[in-house]
Amino acid sequence: MMTLIAIFFPSLSFLLRGKLLTALLCLVLQITLIGWIPAAVWAVLSLQNARADRRDAKLIKALKSK
Repeated sequence: MMTLIAIFFPSLSFLLRGKLLTALLCLVLQITLIGWIPAAVWAVLSLQNARADRRDAKLIKALKSK
């Protein structure tokens, strides 16, 4: 679901994750049609990186508890 939001509404994706300044910058970028594609790619990559960071944190926590 968040991936679709990141593709169609890139600035909303950042806003929902609490990144206000990044959402504003992304909104300025996506105002133009040419800027929409880089904004969507940026939002999707950022979302994937956030998911990877959460997964890594869970793995590190699990390894430390052993």
